[in-house]
Amino acid sequence: MEWIHRVYNKYLHDFSWPTHQRHLNRHAHYLARIPDGPDTITIHFTHTPSPRPDAIPLILIHGWPGSFAEFDRVVDALASPPNPSDPAFHVVVPSLPGFCWSPPPPRRGWTMQDSARVLHSLMLTLGYARYAAQAGDWGSFVAREMGAKYATWCRAVHFNFCPVKVAEGQDDPAARSEREKFIDARAQSWLDDHLAYAVAMRTRPHTIGVALVDNPVGIMMWVGEKYLEAATEAHAREPEWDEALLVQASLYYFSGCIMTSMLPYYEGIKHAEFGAFFLREENYVRCPMGYTSYKWDTRPSYEKAVRPTGNLVYYNGMFFFSLVWSCGKGRRVGGCANGCVTFRVR
Repeated sequence: MEWIHRVYNKYLHDFSWPTHQRHLNRHAHYLARIPDGPDTITIHFTHTPSPRPDAIPLILIHGWPGSFAEFDRVVDALASPPNPSDPAFHVVVPSLPGFCWSPPPPRRGWTMQDSARVLHSLMLTLGYARYAAQAGDWGSFVAREMGAKYATWCRAVHFNFCPVKVAEGQDDPAARSEREKFIDARAQSWLDDHLAYAVAMRTRPHTIGVALVDNPVGIMMWVGEKYLEAATEAHAREPEWDEALLVQASLYYFSGCIMTSMLPYYEGIKHAEFGAFFLREENYVRCPMGYTSYKWDTRPSYEKAVRPTGNLVYYNGMFFFSLVWSCGKGRRVGGCANGCVTFRVR
C-alpha cells in the first residue's frame, strides 16, 4: 500500500506529462502503411539514423507492459556513441500492433509471427536490406521469427528473454551454480505466483480492457505491478523507476490501447508452453544469436538452457554487451573494459 500511495500521489501532484512528451518527441515519429497480403497494416515507430556511415541497422522490439518508450534511454547512445570506437546504429523502435499508435491487427488469430513479418517488411521499406534485432518478452517471439525465418536479412539477434529450462536428464540439478538455482526458483515462482494478470488477459481481455481503458490510475496499477515485480527492491524505489512507469501508463491511457495491448496473451501461447515453443526446430534462430541473463527479469534463463534454441555465439550473465559487425567491408568492433565475449555478426 505504501507503494500505491507513493506512485498515485506522484501521478496526481508531481508528474509532468508535457515534459515527458517533449522528451519523447526529440526522436522522429512515423506511421508506416505496410502491405500485408490482402491487408495494409499501420505501424507507429521512431527512426533515429546515426550520422556515422558505418552504422548498423537495429530494430528494438518491446513486449508487455512495454512500448517504444522503454528504449528511450539508449537510442541516442546507440545512434551516436560517446566513444568513437564503439559501434553505431540506425535505431528503429516500432510499436507492436495494438500498442500505442499502431492500430490493432486487422483480423483475429494474429500472432507474434505475423507481427514479425510486418516488422521485417518495415525494415526493408526503410532501406535496410540487412539488420540486427534486440527484444525481450513478447518482442522476443517477433525477433525469434526474424532470426529463424528471415535470417538472410536479419543478421543477428540479441535476447534478454528465453524462458527455457534444461531438459530432464541433460544435466545434474545438484551441480548447478547458485545463480542457476536462483534462476530456476525465480522462473518457477513466476509461473506459480505472478501469472494472475496473464490469465486474466488471456481469457477475459474485454472485461479487463473495458474496466481500465478510461481509468489512468487503474492502468497505473495494472502496469505498475509488473514494474514492481521485475526489479530489485532498491531499484523499484528509485524515483526514475516511478517516472518510467507513469510514462508507460500515460502512453497506454492517451492512446487508448490497454485492451488491444492484451492481444498477444489472447492470441498467443500460454506461458507454460513458452519453453517448448522456443525449442521447436522451426523456431531455431539460424543467424548469430546473443543472450544476456538479467537476474531479476521476469523469466531469466542461463546458457545451457538457451543454447539449444539457436545459433548462440554470445552469452552474458553480467550486464555488458559488445558487437562485431562483419559486412564484407571490414569489421567494426565494440567492447567493454570487462573483457566481454564478442557477439559476431556475419
